[in-house]
Amino acid sequence: MTATPKRQLSIGAFLMRHGHHVAAWRHPDTDLEGNVFQVFKRQVLAAEKACLDAVFFADSVALTNGVPALEPLTLLSALAAVTEHIGLIGTATTTYNEPYHVARKFASLDTISQGRAGWNLVTSDNAIEAQNFGREQHVGHAERYGRAREFYDVVTGLWNGWDDDAAVNDKANGQLYRPGSVRRLDHHGEHFSVAGPLNVARSAQGHPVVVQAGSSEAGRALAAATADVVFTAHPALPSAQAFYRDLKQRVAAIGRDPDSLKIMPGLFAVVGSSEAEAQDKFALLQELVQPEVGLALLGRMIGNFDLSAYDIDGPLPELPLTNDGQRSRQQLLTSLAQGENLTIRQLYQRIAGGRGHFTVIGTAQTVADQMQQWFEQEAADGFNFMSPHLPGGLDDFLQGVVPELQRRGLFRTAYAGSTLRGHLGLAKPGRAHA
Repeated sequence: MTATPKRQLSIGAFLMRHGHHVAAWRHPDTDLEGNVFQVFKRQVLAAEKACLDAVFFADSVALTNGVPALEPLTLLSALAAVTEHIGLIGTATTTYNEPYHVARKFASLDTISQGRAGWNLVTSDNAIEAQNFGREQHVGHAERYGRAREFYDVVTGLWNGWDDDAAVNDKANGQLYRPGSVRRLDHHGEHFSVAGPLNVARSAQGHPVVVQAGSSEAGRALAAATADVVFTAHPALPSAQAFYRDLKQRVAAIGRDPDSLKIMPGLFAVVGSSEAEAQDKFALLQELVQPEVGLALLGRMIGNFDLSAYDIDGPLPELPLTNDGQRSRQQLLTSLAQGENLTIRQLYQRIAGGRGHFTVIGTAQTVADQMQQWFEQEAADGFNFMSPHLPGGLDDFLQGVVPELQRRGLFRTAYAGSTLRGHLGLAKPGRAHA
């Protein structure tokens, strides 16, 4: 347990304004009045002090569950100015954006942070977003993924249109760039026509790390072909191991090194000085869940269905396969309800914190034991930590669990590199799409 293993965990912090529990905003210690940037700044600096790989911000281009949220790229650019090492990952949907915009913004963040940016590529699963972009109906599942693959090709093609050594800055001869080192893309596809070149050069890590979170068949195929990191949701070890094996096999089958893709399941952990204290902390949050909020959360996460007409203390109804939402999450939650014979109320209580992700409630040693088991038994390369509430939930993890993992040699005690790719152990990308 004391020897440093060849492999070490990757750990990110998935930050939300109040925390991940749906009732986090009602927690007695949650600051509702403070400046939101200062709240995040404090948390990110604490995560950097603990040597975490990255912080991550999700996004929705609609008001979801009544909780306002800052636009991630703006927030991450501000955080880049007050941090030195930690990676900065933000979400941008391929459903309601244009590739040139996304390529330019993330390349800019990558330059500002000197190679610490990551793009979480998602297809929007929140149907109400459509109405903010001139659409009466949300884009269907198959079309979203077809668009996403071409979107990725355009974005990376733009990023790879620059050579690493393009700049020569030759004042005497009046030459800024080496001839031929900056190229047009001239992409013409089913969804996009983009000329290029991008007007932002490559960064210290080449281009931003690409993260994905889809676990459906289409999502897995896209991730295997394109992703550097995959965020995924699994409540138990067997399903996480099956997903890990499947995705690593897919990566190898198309000629990629399986180690070039890092699989990082979400981890919702409530940490206490004793098991009883941890359970009390969790019970406090559970008592604050409002039924209408829990029901709305479940309805959106199970595929954008309105469940208000059903008996809340009755079984989950048979639902059609979603065309608007996440099919993988619908399958996960349906299997959970059927497998444990849960009522609608019990199901939304079950996901009120972790939303279907791996959940551990206990001491720092208990949480570290579970993380080590998943890591060593090929269920995860690392974890995306989901704090129950801020600031206390993250502080408990950083001050308790991280030192325990460091004592076991499972996590770094200092940054060895300066880029997000360096933290994750990923190679600098070449110009495969140039």
